[in-house]
Amino acid sequence: MSSGALQGLRALVTGASRGIGEATARALAAEGAHVVLSARNRERLEGLARELGGTAVAMDLTDTASAGEALSRIADDPQGPPDLVVNAAGVFSIAPLHLTGVEELDWNLSLNLRGSFLVIRAILPAMRKRGTGLIVNVGSVAGRKAFPGNGAYSASKFGLRGLHEVLLEEIRGTGVRATLLEPAASDTPMWDAMDPDADPNLPNRVDMLRAADVAEAVVFVASRPGTVQIPLLQIERG
Repeated sequence: MSSGALQGLRALVTGASRGIGEATARALAAEGAHVVLSARNRERLEGLARELGGTAVAMDLTDTASAGEALSRIADDPQGPPDLVVNAAGVFSIAPLHLTGVEELDWNLSLNLRGSFLVIRAILPAMRKRGTGLIVNVGSVAGRKAFPGNGAYSASKFGLRGLHEVLLEEIRGTGVRATLLEPAASDTPMWDAMDPDADPNLPNRVDMLRAADVAEAVVFVASRPGTVQIPLLQIERG
């Protein structure tokens, strides 16, 4: 049951049309937050926004100009910037380094790292000016541990961890907080094309975290008092 712990909070969730982003948007809305849902799939996004009573903002984080325009509108909202930003947009691919194409590396870096950078750069100034705000970056166990076939993905997630560490240093004393979530393998649509259950080198989907588990961690972080900072939260299947 909802406790309404986030009643009145305004949240921006990227990658909100599926997976961890969708689960997070649902969890935040259930706790009373007004959620601005962002993703590329406008039709899916608008349907979810209607269902959750939120706002849909279609955005392609690989398009710097259009993403920048959309993010500027969100940051400059008359009500102020979001109280919470969840960078959940991302992609995932598996291939040995010698078989990984440059395009595949660029795709991972563009969404998993560069996309989060664009969001932070756009929203952080208004948060700093207001003196409050929380940024949650969704990383991965592959951002701290090496797995075969994860070259492109790990490069992006290790990079996100580095970006987050710098962010922590730069927001000290500003009233703005940031958390890096590092979940273990999570059962999301990203795995659909890979059929991990048929690959002995990959975890079975039944043994993975659920997207809702990660979403609950976001709610936990977001519901802490403003005096509490959680720089890093690692999540594993119990």
